[in-house]
This record gives sequence, C-alpha cells and structure tokens, in this order.
Amino acid sequence: MNIAQHIALIDELCHRPFPAEHGPSDAGASGPGRHVAVLDAAADDDPARWGVVVDQLEKERDAVCELLASRWGDTPPYSLQTVLLRADREEIPVPWGELSERASLAYVWDVEGTGRWVAVAVTDRDATQDVRLLAVVTETAPP
Repeated sequence: MNIAQHIALIDELCHRPFPAEHGPSDAGASGPGRHVAVLDAAADDDPARWGVVVDQLEKERDAVCELLASRWGDTPPYSLQTVLLRADREEIPVPWGELSERASLAYVWDVEGTGRWVAVAVTDRDATQDVRLLAVVTETAPP
C-alpha cells in the first residue's frame, strides 16, 4: 500500500460500523468500538537489522501523519510507555492497553464529527516480532 491508500483506508474506517464481536477484518482486526488496520509490515530475521526496519516504518508513519495533520491539525506524540506503566495500577480501555503493549508512541487525533479517534503507530516493543505500521480507529478516547 502507498500513503494515499493508507489515508483512504483510515478515512473509510472512520465511517465503517464497528462489529458486535471481535474478529479479523479485511484491514486487520475489528471489534466492538474499534478497528485495527495493518497499513504495512516488515520482517527481517536478522536481529541486527530490526532497528533499520523500525526506522523505515517510522518514516512511513511520519508521512501518513503529516497528511493527517494537514487535515486534523498537528498533534504531539502520545506516549504509550506511560499508558503501559499505568496498566499495572489501573484498567486501561481497549484498544489503548493493547496498543501500548506493542508500540512506544502514537500520533492521535479526535476526528471531529465522527465520534472517533485515530491513532497511527509502529509496533516497536518486541524485536522478536514483525514490525507493523498500524492505524487504530476507535470510539474510546485515549486514557
């Protein structure tokens, strides 16, 4: 997928109904109150190259976020590390708890007029897993 396709998918997910049950979708996975789309993924069996792969997908994330910011406004990075630390003391709502287990930070927008939030993040927490560029569309505000 290219950047224009990523943006088109995010737009579509902002208006797609949420399913009643959690399960796979054409974009990744969906469930009550959320869609999680895999915009891009990269795998490299060489642990020494894992950082390079993360860097590549972060550049792609930044390009997506630049276009989203031109529509919805600039947003600072949202620390998912803080969310992950809070999970030891409090219940973090879905999908934010799950996202914080996979990514260190996200760029987040409240999409006016839709009742939805959009987050874009790179799964950079576990060097043993494939790196993914995710878009999360949810009706739940970030904690």
